[in-house]
Amino acid sequence: MKLLIIISRASSASDRVKKAADRYIGGETLAETIGKIRKQQSLKCSIEFMGESTRTEEESNEATNEFLNICGKIKQEQLNATVSLDLSHIGLAVSRDLCFTNLMTICREAHSSGIEVIISAEGTERTDAILQIYQEAVKRYDNVGITVQAYLHRTKDDFAELIKERGRIRVVKGAFKTAEGLSLPRGTQLDEVYLQYVEQLLSRDHKCSIATHHREIQERAKRLVQQHRPSNSNYEFESLFGINNDQLMELKNEGFPVKLYFVYGKEWYLYLCNRIAEYPLNIFRALHDMVG
Repeated sequence: MKLLIIISRASSASDRVKKAADRYIGGETLAETIGKIRKQQSLKCSIEFMGESTRTEEESNEATNEFLNICGKIKQEQLNATVSLDLSHIGLAVSRDLCFTNLMTICREAHSSGIEVIISAEGTERTDAILQIYQEAVKRYDNVGITVQAYLHRTKDDFAELIKERGRIRVVKGAFKTAEGLSLPRGTQLDEVYLQYVEQLLSRDHKCSIATHHREIQERAKRLVQQHRPSNSNYEFESLFGINNDQLMELKNEGFPVKLYFVYGKEWYLYLCNRIAEYPLNIFRALHDMVG
């Protein structure tokens, strides 16, 4: 990470770092992102406008309008796509009421076009508010879903309530830094916990997204699918654009439903750093892209 920061400070480095980020993002604009989506062999996709923690009502409303624009373009371009968002991007850090109002506006627009809206996970200081808003939203709109982080100890209790709701549950391992004692470290124990949540969802034929790049987990999840035989429309394997997408294509070719997660916007530098932090080998890919 320090190496990437040093490089980014060098003269004319911005274009090189942006070139590395292009491996992982749809682009700085929605139009660029749609262009990349068109090249993905009709894969189902999720689209997120990058950004979080807007601090004013004006910024929150501007972000909300961009998500409405995404919904409009999905309908206009007839894309097989869903919308993903951070609640802090549409007002959670300003006021709960503003956030809920903006979320309802997005869900209503998306619902009118048959588009799903998935709420992303954020830091633990926001988990209670995010889950409360989701549980209110899902009572009004069946096209809204939630992301759960398997590494949090609290997720066991949260999950027991969330699975009662009709919205899609997207399962991720979790990558945010937490206070000591709140989460599991990466490793076999977390892998097992992750798969336990996945099995509960598959066994109930509950709508879910298995969001992982971990091949062993994908293989074990495949066996759970074969065991429980959920409806193809109710589950999917999901990967971030640019990370081990060959594995996702293998799953698609084997007949499993898959989804590719695209992000776009001007905050690509932080996103690149996050991808490298999650999987350090990505630094070598980034360096190759910068000098190639």
